[in-house]
Amino acid sequence: MNETTAATPPVEHNCAYRILRYTPNLVRDEWVNIGVLLFDPDSGERRLRLIEEQEEYRRVRRLHPEADEALLRGLRDNLEDRFESARSSNGHTGGLQELLHKWDDTLSNILQLAPQKGVLSSDLDVELERLYEDHVAVPSLTRRAGVPGTRAQMRSYCSQVFRQARLWDKIQKSVRAAEFTFPGDPMRIDYSYRRNGTRGFLHTLPVSRSPGDAKVLAYTAERIAARSSLKTEFAAITDIDLTEPNDRNRFVDRTLRDAGVEPVPLDHFAVWVGKLKPTMQ
Repeated sequence: MNETTAATPPVEHNCAYRILRYTPNLVRDEWVNIGVLLFDPDSGERRLRLIEEQEEYRRVRRLHPEADEALLRGLRDNLEDRFESARSSNGHTGGLQELLHKWDDTLSNILQLAPQKGVLSSDLDVELERLYEDHVAVPSLTRRAGVPGTRAQMRSYCSQVFRQARLWDKIQKSVRAAEFTFPGDPMRIDYSYRRNGTRGFLHTLPVSRSPGDAKVLAYTAERIAARSSLKTEFAAITDIDLTEPNDRNRFVDRTLRDAGVEPVPLDHFAVWVGKLKPTMQ
C-alpha cells in the first residue's frame, strides 16, 4: 500500500491591493486609511472592505472632526456599483483595471487610492481580513481575558466556522439592507443562505458593546420579511448568552424575538451551523 501523501497545498495567485484613503484636506496632505481593495488581475475577482463599525467612524472623526460620515457610509455601495458597471461594460479584467487607472486621475479629492502593491494569496477572503487588520482596523491594546470582541472579530470566527463546515461558498456575504428597506440604507447583513425554499439571514451583534443595535437589526428583519419573495428566517450571533438575567439581556432578547430573530451565542455558533449544514446539501 502506498504511504499517505501530504495534502496538496493551495495554489497561490499573484494578486494586488490598493488601500483607500480619506483625505478631506489636500493642502495638509493628512489622510486616514478607510478600506482595502484586493483583486486578482488575471481573473478580475475582487474583494472590497471599508470601515463600518461605529468605533471606526469615531476614529476618523478624532483625526478629522469635520469628516463627512454620510459620505463614508454610502461609499461602499457607490464603489460596488461602479465596479459592477465597469464589469458589465468591459468584462471581468479589463473593466476593473481601466476603472482603477481612471480613478487614479479623477477620483474625488477626499478619496484616494494608495499605490498598488502585490501579494501572493490562495484565498482572497482570508487575505482581505489580514490586510484590513494590518492597514485599516482600529489599533487595539492587548485585550484582557473576558473582554468582548468587536463585530469584525466575531465575523472572523463565524467565517472560520463556515469554512470548516465547507459552507463558505454557499453563503452570500455582506447583503445590502437597502434591497429591502430604502435607498441609501448603509446597513449590510453579514451573511445570507438559502435552504428548502427559505432565505436565511445572519448578523453579528456585540451586545456587550452596542445593545441598542438590536433595534436596528429587528427593524431590518421585519422589513426583509415583509418584502422578500421567499420565506425568511433570521439569527443574531451575540457575543454573550442572553439567558443571563439582567435588564440589558432581557431587552435585547425580547427585541430580537419579537421581530422573529433567533439569538445564537457565539460559543454555540459551531453547533448551530452543524444543524444547518444538512439542510443546505
